Amino acid sequence: MSLLTVEKVTHGFGARQILEDTSFRLLKGEHIGLIGANGEGKSTFLNIITGKIMPDAGTITWSRHVTVGYLDQHSVLKKGMTIREVLRTAFNHMYELEAEMLKLYEDMATAEPDKMDVMMEEAGEIQQMLETGGFYQLDAKIEEVANGLGLGDVGLDHDVADLSGGQRTKTLLVKLLLENPSILILDEPTNYLDHEHIVWLTRYLQEYENAFILVSHDMEFLNSVVNVIYHLDGGNMTRYTGDYENFQRMYEIQKSQELAAYKRQQAEIEKLEDFIARNKARVATRGMANSRQKQLDKMEILERPTEKIKPEFDFLMARTPSRFIVTAKDLVIGYEQDAPLTRPVSFTLERGQKVAIVGTNGLGKTTLLKTILGKLPAISGNVELGDYLFPGYFEQEAHQDSSATALDTFWAEFPSMENREVRLCLAKCGLTNDHITSQMRVLSGGENAKVRLAMVMNREHNWLVLDEPTNHLDVDAKEELKRALTQYPGTILLVSHEPSFYEDFVTDIWNVEDWTTKIV
Repeated sequence: MSLLTVEKVTHGFGARQILEDTSFRLLKGEHIGLIGANGEGKSTFLNIITGKIMPDAGTITWSRHVTVGYLDQHSVLKKGMTIREVLRTAFNHMYELEAEMLKLYEDMATAEPDKMDVMMEEAGEIQQMLETGGFYQLDAKIEEVANGLGLGDVGLDHDVADLSGGQRTKTLLVKLLLENPSILILDEPTNYLDHEHIVWLTRYLQEYENAFILVSHDMEFLNSVVNVIYHLDGGNMTRYTGDYENFQRMYEIQKSQELAAYKRQQAEIEKLEDFIARNKARVATRGMANSRQKQLDKMEILERPTEKIKPEFDFLMARTPSRFIVTAKDLVIGYEQDAPLTRPVSFTLERGQKVAIVGTNGLGKTTLLKTILGKLPAISGNVELGDYLFPGYFEQEAHQDSSATALDTFWAEFPSMENREVRLCLAKCGLTNDHITSQMRVLSGGENAKVRLAMVMNREHNWLVLDEPTNHLDVDAKEELKRALTQYPGTILLVSHEPSFYEDFVTDIWNVEDWTTKIV
C-alpha cells in the first residue's frame, strides 16, 4: 500500500535546478534513507512533500487518513513554554477529550433526568478512550522518552527560550516521537544528539512499526535503521532496496556498468567515423559509408558518467606558538552567576595536542569554547592564553539567516582578494557557481558549513577551535575534513558527537560530564 506517491516533480531556485522529473513512493512499513551530497535537494524535497514549498511541476499524493510528523533543520519553539508543556502538546487531542468529559460531569449536576443517562454513557465512552490510549500514564511516557534523548538532564520545567540549539532540536524530536504519527519525516535528527542518545534513537527507529523518511549523513546510524535507500543525484532519484551498505555495492556496480557502456559506445563511434571518413569519397563504397552514417545518426549517444566534485580541505599553518596554548585554573563556566555549568576545573592545552570535547548536550561544551576564546566571561577562575596564538574558530550555525550570497560573505572576510580568487577558494570546498551566487539562508546546512570552513582555511592559524564542524556535512566532505585535521600540524580543540570522526586523530578526550554540576 502506497502512503505517498510523488510523480514527475520538478523544482528550482532561479536558474538553479534542484529536482527534475523526480518520482518517489513510500510504502507501508518502509524505513527510507534519503541520501545525496550537500545541495542535491534533500531538504527541498522534504519541504515539497510536506507542503511547505509548491513544486514547479508534478504531483504529490498522500494516502487518506495518514498522520505526518516532520522534524526539519529549522524547526522553532514558542517562547514562554516549558519543555514539559511543549511535550504535552503531543497529546492535545486527549486533553481536549478530558475537558469534554469533565464538562459532561459538571453539566450532569443540573441535567434533566431523561438526559442524564445519555450524558453518563458519553462520559463513560470518553473515559474508556482515555484509559485505552494511556492518558493517565502520559507523564510517565513523557518522562521515559524525554530521558531517552537526554532532556531529563536539562530539566523539563526549563523555559524553551533558554535552551541551546541542540536542546531545542531534542525537545521537538521527543514531541514528534510522542505523537507517534503514521509517517515520520526526520531531517538530520542526530546533528545535536550525543552518542548514547543516538544509540537510543537507533533502537527506537529499528523497532518503529510505522514508515519513516530519514535524511542523515551519519552513515553508521542510517545503515542501522533503514531498509530502502533513495539516492538523489543531479535532480534525479533512484530507489535501492536494502541498507546503505547494499546501496554502496549496487551503486558502484551501476557506475562501472555505465562507464563500460560509455567506453564501448565511444569505441564503436570512433570505428564508424573512421569507416565513413575512409569510404564516403569512393563511389564503390559510398553506399556502405552512407549506411554507417545513418547508423551513427540514429545512435542514442551516452553521456560520460560524471564524478561529483569532491572538496579539498587544507588548513594553513601560522608560526609556532608557545608551549602552553591554554591554562585554566579553577575555571567555572556558565551564563548566570547562580547557575554554573561546571565545578571549578583546571586544565592545560599544550602545543600539538588534538583534543575532542565530548559529553551530553547542555553541559557547556560550546560555552567552554567561547569562555576560553574570551567571547564569554567566566563565572569564576581564570583562563590564560599562550603567546603568538592565531586561533581559527568554526562556530555552530553561523550565517544561517544571512541574505548575503556565499561569495559576498567570503569576500567580506577577504576584501583584498580578486573575484576569481574568491570563487576558486569556495570551489575547492566543493561549491559550484550556483552555490556561490546563492544567499547563505537558502543554502543547505552542509553548503553553509563549507563556506564557513573556507573562511577558516584561508587564514593562517596555529590553533583550530571547531564546534561541531561535521553537522550537515556529507560523507565525502566529512572524510576530507578528517584527513585535513589528521595532517594538520597545529593544535586542535574540537567539539563533536561523532566518535567515528575524531577517534583516529585526537590525542586526548575531555568529557564535560566529569566537570558538570548537574546529575548525568
